[in-house]
Amino acid sequence: MKKLSSKERVLTTLARQEPDRVPIGYSANSGIDARLKAHYGLKSDDWSGLVDVLGVDFRGVGAPYIGKRLHPEPSVDRHVDPLWGWVTKLVEHESGNYWDYCDFPLIEADEETIANWPMPSADDFDYSHMAEHCKANEEYAVFVGGAGLACIINTAGFLRGMEQVFVDLALDEEAGLLLIDRMLAMQLETTRRQLEAAKGGVDFMWIGEDLGTQRGPLISMETFQRHIKPRHKPFFDLAKEYNLPVIMHTCGSSSWAYDEYISMGLTCADTLQPEAADMSPAYLKARFGDRLAFHGCISTAGPVAYGTVEDTIKNCKETLEIMMPGGGYCFSPTHCLQDNSPTENVVAMYETAHEFGVY
Repeated sequence: MKKLSSKERVLTTLARQEPDRVPIGYSANSGIDARLKAHYGLKSDDWSGLVDVLGVDFRGVGAPYIGKRLHPEPSVDRHVDPLWGWVTKLVEHESGNYWDYCDFPLIEADEETIANWPMPSADDFDYSHMAEHCKANEEYAVFVGGAGLACIINTAGFLRGMEQVFVDLALDEEAGLLLIDRMLAMQLETTRRQLEAAKGGVDFMWIGEDLGTQRGPLISMETFQRHIKPRHKPFFDLAKEYNLPVIMHTCGSSSWAYDEYISMGLTCADTLQPEAADMSPAYLKARFGDRLAFHGCISTAGPVAYGTVEDTIKNCKETLEIMMPGGGYCFSPTHCLQDNSPTENVVAMYETAHEFGVY
């Protein structure tokens, strides 16, 4: 088979056809990202060089925020998001650190407080370079959005706390639902304007929702039908307006909802934690392979983190053997590669994709 461009490779795969090789995705936290750049002899700020070395086929574009800071920094041991106001603190662990959400400023907020909570407007973004950025990346599969676009449970939880978000959804709590709807309305309009400004340069939309634990669903199907599905439908409708495929990030045991998303137009399921219930590569390929493409399956809590180089290669080869036949598979880590993943394992992971991911 002739060599395809990254764009051709990804679009062929999203159409569940066999390309020249599996498309490759990349996601990592700052620690492993820095180690990979050092391994390949790249400068610390050379992200483009790193994804080129790894053979990554995806490129995201977006309109930068140009408005004023809406929420101030409160102290030296807390960060506050300037647009949305959620709070994080640095948590150290044995292999590195991460910023975790805390304080939850809207956990007890009423409707009036949430109605007046400062949020960005779609007018506060600069869309003027969208078409230019798409053109600069025209050889790649260009997307708008990401795991946070359209996300309800996680994103509202940053401000309200996860427990309260589940209470809001279960009890139809008006304050919590108002928060969700305000956030989604801004995201939807911003995405619409990005697509307009891109002038056809975007290849697909990426959205997200965390739907499962390791053992099963986070919410009931009834709650999903009442609150989640109708709020995600406008994003699928927007994608249809622009004739775009949709990839959706779905953490944990999420396949219980895939039929519902397929009915709305889902093209590809992302993340695919193989250790979670009903998320193994074999199950997903057999159950949904005739209707969905897949992106992920290489667990960041599996051999790449805890095994040897040989274990990593074996795991990646087995996943490729299951997911590649007939097309429809993009090789990628399930989440951000973490500091506890040895550099040599991550390198082996991507080398395996290039060696054994060829059709």
